[in-house]
Amino acid sequence: MNVLILGSGGREHAIFEKIRESSSAEKIFCIPGNAGINDSAITADIAVSNHRELIDFAKSNNIELTIIGPENPLTRGIVNDFESEGLTIFGPSREASILEASKAYSKELMRKYGIPTAEYKIFTDHTDAENYLRSHTHPIVVKASGLAAGKGAKVCTDLEQSLKAIREIMVEKCFKDAGDEVVIEEFMKGEEASVFAISDGNYYKILAPAQDHKAVYDGDRGPNTGGMGSYAPAPLIDDKMMYIIERSIIEPTLEAMKAEGRPYKGVLFVGLMITDSGPKVIEYNCRFGDPETQVILPLLDADLLELLYDSAKGRFAENGILPLKNKHSLCLVLASGGYPGKYFTGYEITGLGSISNSKVLHAGTVLENNKTVTGGGRVLNVVCTADSLREAKKGAYRDAENIKFKDMYFRKDIGDKGVKYYEK
Repeated sequence: MNVLILGSGGREHAIFEKIRESSSAEKIFCIPGNAGINDSAITADIAVSNHRELIDFAKSNNIELTIIGPENPLTRGIVNDFESEGLTIFGPSREASILEASKAYSKELMRKYGIPTAEYKIFTDHTDAENYLRSHTHPIVVKASGLAAGKGAKVCTDLEQSLKAIREIMVEKCFKDAGDEVVIEEFMKGEEASVFAISDGNYYKILAPAQDHKAVYDGDRGPNTGGMGSYAPAPLIDDKMMYIIERSIIEPTLEAMKAEGRPYKGVLFVGLMITDSGPKVIEYNCRFGDPETQVILPLLDADLLELLYDSAKGRFAENGILPLKNKHSLCLVLASGGYPGKYFTGYEITGLGSISNSKVLHAGTVLENNKTVTGGGRVLNVVCTADSLREAKKGAYRDAENIKFKDMYFRKDIGDKGVKYYEK
């Protein structure tokens, strides 16, 4: 089977590495790719936003399955466009991708169908939002409704912070038109976790639960990022908790989308808060998470290519939990200094040949003059899979010390919560 992967980050590199394990994989193409993926994949100089050229490329290269990594092509209808040309593609339609494209829509859907989530209000006028904040207790969460690369949620501990957040999002447009509408919701106490269900429109399969570390600094301090590290499986989600999540969230969400005339095919990424009163939805995403994908795919004891193809074709016969290896995986993100704020790129990366315990997945990298250099905020993912989470953490951090580039930064506490849980 000839496969095309769209995207350029660590998530896409992880998908590529898992796909190439499949006996069904023949040629694997990746557009645009990165310095790591493009060592092995076949690539082409086509903009991910250019659906027409991508369709022509898929046809001319006999692509039998296209896999979408990032959310933007999905929300712009790339699945609709490919399917209208008779091409098989993995991911939700434009209509179903609204679950991520509009937090306001997803909150209203959850209210309508009784899916547990935080109490909220939706605003399109910043003065109304400010008046609401002045009358509300804190902490509180302010979210841009639209796509903001995983950085659109601001946890505000006091009125000054929440008013600043509204001003930045709605007036100063720090997330551009993604902030035309905001969701202000109650602050939920608990621990976060990520659960992924692959749906074919009727049935679903669940992957290993993971835990992401979104804040830039140790101790979950500082602004949110796209993710500074992750580990799986997350011990917070045991079999009993997963059963509750399936019955109260995953199944009702997929049934709700079908009832709304937006049947969901592809991967449903549910960001959860595990509270004292049970699991609640923080948000939905319509694609694989990054950096969660980097740790859940090494644990998958199944053929990912066949799984995604069957999803795209509507071939699942029943719901279920996918088989997992009896291992633990940890991903450490090596970032550019200054990220998620201003940072510089173009710095040479050294030490990539001295890795012994882990797999290095490229994210923000490019090739310049036969050298691998930094090309983004999140530069590399060091992923170690081992018999225990403690071993996986040791391996990833040991290898990370061998990699060097100017202003490199990474958190020192990725996976600590999980290690403490397993060893208590």
